[in-house]
Amino acid sequence: MVLDHPWCRVRQDEIELPNGKIIDDFFVSIKPEVTMILPITDKKEVVFVRQYRHAVGNFFIELPAGNFDPAKESAESAAIRELQEETGYVAENVRKIATLYDKPSKDTNQIHLFIAENVIPTGEQSFDITEDIEVILIPVESVLEKVAQGEISVAGTVAALFLGLNLLANQCS
Repeated sequence: MVLDHPWCRVRQDEIELPNGKIIDDFFVSIKPEVTMILPITDKKEVVFVRQYRHAVGNFFIELPAGNFDPAKESAESAAIRELQEETGYVAENVRKIATLYDKPSKDTNQIHLFIAENVIPTGEQSFDITEDIEVILIPVESVLEKVAQGEISVAGTVAALFLGLNLLANQCS
């Protein structure tokens, strides 16, 4: 372990690749599991959050998401919690969309994707110290256009949108 801080953990490995080459300074970021939820209102609007991301110095439109510890809570309950904390919306019926690897070349974590329909606003948000969030509602029919235009550009969010909206389209047909 070359860096062991609550906000960042990095491990240095010596590895042998399948072709036999040895790399003695391969760095792995040990990241917590992530849960993400695609919340849709009864008016067929997707509930997004807009927030500043310091690493790239810009604001992004994303789905509600956050880290969780699988030893302490399930990915589904964490998704429901993150939705309420970040947006003030609650979900009763949540379905799993998929579990994806975030960046398996350097990171250890997965992203657990969920969808919730007919989410309801309660107005009660609860931010942590790193969050300054604006809630944005975007009609479902406009979402993919915003992805194509680059207005929605975070990989996990885009994956959840394509998988979740495809799931909804297939259940309607």
